[in-house]
Amino acid sequence: MSANLNADTIRIFLHVLGVTVWIGGQIVMLSLMPILRSEGVDGLAARVAGGFQRVAWPAYGLAVVTGVWNLLAIESDNTTGWNMAFGFKFLFVLISGVAAFVHQKTDKPAVKGATGGIGFLAALVAMFLGYVI
Repeated sequence: MSANLNADTIRIFLHVLGVTVWIGGQIVMLSLMPILRSEGVDGLAARVAGGFQRVAWPAYGLAVVTGVWNLLAIESDNTTGWNMAFGFKFLFVLISGVAAFVHQKTDKPAVKGATGGIGFLAALVAMFLGYVI
């Protein structure tokens, strides 16, 4: 077995790393926050969320930057179906980021719940479409 360490390998690794932190972190937060809130440690919950944000946003940025790098690195003769799948993927990436941003900035529980769910589901759809294309 030969090692194939080149720019493509590094680019794809960094993209998957960013996506893993963005989506995996959300899964971890979905499991932790109800526990922290039920224990009456809202101050700790806020600090945990802040800690996650300091890691999640750079990961989101890494995923977006390497996603653009991926797009620039591939051949330009893609099919209409591929272009449509990529367009939808990018739309869901943007929805995930905007929803997460609103989730982070609001104090309204209903908006927090809705934007958290929308952001997470949009990230999952984007990830799925990434595997499709």
